[in-house]
Amino acid sequence: MKLETKIVHISKPDELTGAISTPIYQTSSYAQEAPEVHKGFAYSRTANPTRKVVESAIAELEGGLAGFAFSSGLAATDCVLKLLNQGDEVIAVNDVYGGTYRILTTVYNRFGVTSKFIDTTDAKNVAEAVSSKTRFIWLETPTNPTLKISDIEEIAKIAKSVGALLIVDNTFLSPALQRPIELGADIVVHSGTKYLSGHGDVLSGFVVVNTPELAEELKYIQNTSGGVLSPFDSWLTLRGIQTLSLRLEKHSANAQKVAEYLANHPKVDKIYYPGLKSHKNHEIAAKQQKAFGGMVSFSLKEDTLEAATRVLTQTQIFLLAENLGDVRSLVSHPATMTHKSTPAEIRRETGIQDSLIRLSVGIENADDLIADLEQALNAETICCSKETLENQEK
Repeated sequence: MKLETKIVHISKPDELTGAISTPIYQTSSYAQEAPEVHKGFAYSRTANPTRKVVESAIAELEGGLAGFAFSSGLAATDCVLKLLNQGDEVIAVNDVYGGTYRILTTVYNRFGVTSKFIDTTDAKNVAEAVSSKTRFIWLETPTNPTLKISDIEEIAKIAKSVGALLIVDNTFLSPALQRPIELGADIVVHSGTKYLSGHGDVLSGFVVVNTPELAEELKYIQNTSGGVLSPFDSWLTLRGIQTLSLRLEKHSANAQKVAEYLANHPKVDKIYYPGLKSHKNHEIAAKQQKAFGGMVSFSLKEDTLEAATRVLTQTQIFLLAENLGDVRSLVSHPATMTHKSTPAEIRRETGIQDSLIRLSVGIENADDLIADLEQALNAETICCSKETLENQEK
């Protein structure tokens, strides 16, 4: 069965009633015939029928053995990081999502976990950085927000050579466009809030693993820590997944057109999109991805916060919001939004300039999106007051 068909039929008819749409089992507990004698469910933190369906669905789509659903992407990340012990080391891509950077450097560092942030676009850098203490190699590919591409297959070999686990955050592409486990990854992480659900109406996170041992460990941590996805949010995510392939095809096609437009705009300095042949790792992206995704970032020749703000406050179709992967086009400012918790000097080192703007290109008409960017780039003044902008950042 082709992936597009599998995605549409990923939610099977309910065994009890035959309902085509998975029922929302909105219950906290389940009646038992006797102590520990039940139908596979005792308490919804441990297992819930609706959540079980979405967990099985994401595992199947990613080509993994088991899936786990959480209340947010960071809850999923936290569960994976709880596999670590004092003295372990994490090697992560240097422009990793700000929330991941924050939890590694301000929470897990207190428990004796050390982190190195390196440029993983060259696998040689990873080979030089690993040590006997390295337990995790943590990739985003493409990265958030400068869309760096790392060779999953090559880095998986390096991880295995030192007994480390390779974790790939697949949020930006989803299994519709990239399947890291097939390329050698041990664990795949998602913010399901983004492309998996796709409609800006749910928070969710997912982890997929490919061995019984990891599945057993993560199941224990998930049940012990408790940050699980609710039945209703599980249902919303399932509904969103059914159109995943169709949406990603349109997101990618629109993003390619937008990127090509921006690449030739006189006010644009740098453009970040793996679908452009000028991208440093275009060939690696073409090798391991089905398409290039819906995310585009660019910086301005006038590299100031004021210049970025003029654009950010003038778009009409692109909504200024701290999210991505929505059917609607969104725009954000990494330096003051998604990566505000990353120190300024590290942001600049990794390409997150003050003028960097991140676009989540939606499924609208591409000509309308380009026209919206054109008028915003040509704006002469900031439309909103400083107070309004500061409130938006909060």
